[in-house]
Amino acid sequence: MLEKEAKELLALVGGKENVNQLVHCATRLRFELKDESLAQKKEIEAKSYVLSVVISGGQYQIVIGPQVTEYFAAIMQLLNLDESKKSDEGKKKLSIMKIISGAFSPLIPLLAGAGMIKALLMVLVEFGLLSDASSTYAILSAAGNSVFYFMPIFLGITLSKQFGGNMYVGGAIGAALLEPSFTSLIGQEGVNFLGISVVPVDYATTVFPIFIISFVYAFLDKQLRKIVKQELQMFLVPMICLLVLVPMAILVFGPFGTTIGNLVSSFISMLFDFNNLLAGLVLGATYPFLTILGLHWGFTPITLQNLSQVGGDVLEGAAVCCVYAEIGIAIGAYLKGRKGSKIREIAGPTILTGFLAGVTEPILYGIVMRYKRLMAIVAIAGGIGGAINGLCHVTMNAYVFHNLFSVAMMTYSPFVPFLIGCAAALAAGLLLTYFWGIPAEDSADFQAPDAAPLPQPQQTSQEMQPMTIATPANGTVIALEQVEDEAFAQGAVGKGAAILPADGKIYAPADGQITMVFPTKHALGMQCANGLELLIHVGLNTVELKGKYFTVHVKDGDTVKKGQLLLECDIEQVRQAGYPLTTPVLVTNADQLEVTCLPTPGTQVTVGDAMLEVKE
Repeated sequence: MLEKEAKELLALVGGKENVNQLVHCATRLRFELKDESLAQKKEIEAKSYVLSVVISGGQYQIVIGPQVTEYFAAIMQLLNLDESKKSDEGKKKLSIMKIISGAFSPLIPLLAGAGMIKALLMVLVEFGLLSDASSTYAILSAAGNSVFYFMPIFLGITLSKQFGGNMYVGGAIGAALLEPSFTSLIGQEGVNFLGISVVPVDYATTVFPIFIISFVYAFLDKQLRKIVKQELQMFLVPMICLLVLVPMAILVFGPFGTTIGNLVSSFISMLFDFNNLLAGLVLGATYPFLTILGLHWGFTPITLQNLSQVGGDVLEGAAVCCVYAEIGIAIGAYLKGRKGSKIREIAGPTILTGFLAGVTEPILYGIVMRYKRLMAIVAIAGGIGGAINGLCHVTMNAYVFHNLFSVAMMTYSPFVPFLIGCAAALAAGLLLTYFWGIPAEDSADFQAPDAAPLPQPQQTSQEMQPMTIATPANGTVIALEQVEDEAFAQGAVGKGAAILPADGKIYAPADGQITMVFPTKHALGMQCANGLELLIHVGLNTVELKGKYFTVHVKDGDTVKKGQLLLECDIEQVRQAGYPLTTPVLVTNADQLEVTCLPTPGTQVTVGDAMLEVKE
């Protein structure tokens, strides 16, 4: 039915050829049409699912109501607009941590599943049930190693999606770093590209080069699409990107990452020559972040040299504590989460992969990188353990994965200080995570899906008691019919009133639960305990600000109390940008109810004053 209605609307606005752009706000589809005369206004308004049509600000606005996002998604599938024409409303400024988290988040289930395969193989080998020289082991090992070995390809896809490039071109750039024609050059002398000397390195499992090159790719892709004729873009833009960026990755970003990794490892080695405790502290605190960037591979040559020359490596003897710090964080997160919560789904398997296989990437990318406090905790816990092992000059005496089996083989010495350091790191990670690591604003991930159920709408009946909706802001009351927006003024979106806010702070007008926080932060919906659905829309056409000047303090699913701060906006900046601050406060499911504005229009009100009375 929805698909049929989407096709109807698209045809009535003149077909997809007549649509330049489509965005949506909290209640309406906002078309930018090539020729508005082709749109059939009366026929559109006659549709039962359309509340009204408003033509304003160069947009052809079709008011749908709370289901607008569903219609938007259905129409966008039919439009098949270029990425450059799609709505920017859901886009957010990307911080470095959000980029890293967003790149790895889609891969967490795969990382956890592959890690479990590696753990299973280690168990089978250790108990003599499978030989690590057998073809069966090789085949199963390929399944477990695939995502880790080909990490540049997967990250090329997820990063390009974040940056706005073509995911598959991004993946191809990552694949080029692992292509046999290139990898066969590793170790050869005299390798060059157009006369420029090249030192080929192994990019398997590394992430630093692909992070940088993906950002450059997305920028280059957008610039090329501005100058390359549209009929040539399909093949010419990817062709140029691959020709330019693959050599750039190999000539510039790959060696740069390798150089940085080598410098870091040399610096840590110098620290161990100076002071073991300080070196262990620094290595333990930074190693998880070096692992995230793939810079930890710079330690491998030093580790192998130490093992061959002196029979033990103090670098890995301290770094091993980071594995147990991360496992401790995963245990703390698991214990903190409720049964059935999202965090338990992630933490449970990663604890096993950490203990059995020494694979902690799922913990780093799936848990630690999601919460700022956990990044501090992994540094603190790893630093504590590293300092203990560094002080006691703990060494790793064989090149192995840091897991329970390497512990059982007593790979580390002196063994008792090793156990103390790892136990301290695990305990610090566990306790700090459980008691401090998760701030209140992130607690939703730790709640079971049914921990805060959405209030069930109650059927309006003769038994319904009148309900008062409080004023959500300080300001001046405005009659709904006086709102300078046709859809709101006619009550097409819902019944209620509006307020001209005085200070930009919006509070909950009743107890209930947040059902929608719009990506552009200018509007939110909530459901009261008795089923009434409210919409607070801050300003008119403020969707066009795309979240600028707005700060939201709640998220979808949050339970709120009357008077709780929901969002803030910089009213001076919004006003200077040319947008009215009139804020409708509406009951959106009040078709059979009477909604009365209690204050006289023009009255000055404060937060908590009675604003609307709802009754049958």
